[in-house]
Amino acid sequence: MKFQLLPSTIDENGQASARQHLACFVVDDRIAFDAGSLAMSCSEGQRASLRDIVLTHAHLDHIAGLPLFIDDLYSTLTEPVRVHATDEVINVLERDIFNWSVYPRFSELKNNHGPVMIYKPFKLGVDFPVGHLQVRAAPVNHQVPAAGFLITDMETTVAMSGDTSEMEEFWNMVNARGSLSALLIECAFPNELQDLADLSHHLTPRALEVELEKFEKTDCPIFIVNIKPSYRDTVVAQINELRLKNVNVMRIGQVYDW
Repeated sequence: MKFQLLPSTIDENGQASARQHLACFVVDDRIAFDAGSLAMSCSEGQRASLRDIVLTHAHLDHIAGLPLFIDDLYSTLTEPVRVHATDEVINVLERDIFNWSVYPRFSELKNNHGPVMIYKPFKLGVDFPVGHLQVRAAPVNHQVPAAGFLITDMETTVAMSGDTSEMEEFWNMVNARGSLSALLIECAFPNELQDLADLSHHLTPRALEVELEKFEKTDCPIFIVNIKPSYRDTVVAQINELRLKNVNVMRIGQVYDW
C-alpha cells in the first residue's frame, strides 16, 4: 500500500513546503482520504485515476480541494467522483459548500456520460468498500462529527486518526485489529497552547504521549500529521524531546510503501 501526504503550502521560493495547511492523503494513487489539497497538489496520474474520496469530517482544511477537483474534471468524467462520508458530513457539504451560493451542487449535475459526483454514506463501526480497499470508521473526539479509519487492502492495514483530542473508541477499534503497518495520528498545537487545543479538540505533544499509552501495538511505526503550520517547528521539537518509540513526523510529498 502506497501512502502519500500531498503538499499544501508554498515557501518563499515557490517550492512545496514541509508545512501543512491542508489535509489530503492519497493511497495507491487511486483513493484520497480527505481532500484539502487534492485539486492543487495531486499529480496528473492521480487526477486521472482517483475517483474515490473518503472524508474524516467537514472542516475546510480537509475539504477545500474537493469542489475544485470535481470542477477540473467535470466535462471529462466517465464515472462519477464518489464521496464517502457520514450523513452528518454529507449534510454539511450540501448545506454549506455545494449549495449554489458557494459552489455548484454537483450532486444534481451530469455531463455527457452521467452524474459527476455521488455520495456514498458510511456508518461508524461497519466495514465498507472503497475501490480496492476495505475501510472501517470509528468516532474520534473533535469539535464536529469526525471519524478515524482503519484502511486495509487485505495485506497491509493502516490506521489514521484524523483530527482529534483524547479518544477511546478509535483505540478500541485499532487494538482489536491484527497487525498494523502504520498509525497516522495528529498533533496540532504545542504544549504552551494546551488551552486552545482543548477548546478546538486537538492534541499537543504531552497529550499525544498520553494517547499513545492506549496504543497496544508497540512495534508499529507511528507518523505524526496535521501539525498546525505556524507551530510546526515547536511541535516537532517537543515531540522529539519525548523520545517516543517508533514515532516520526510524516514527510509531506514522500511516498511511503507499506
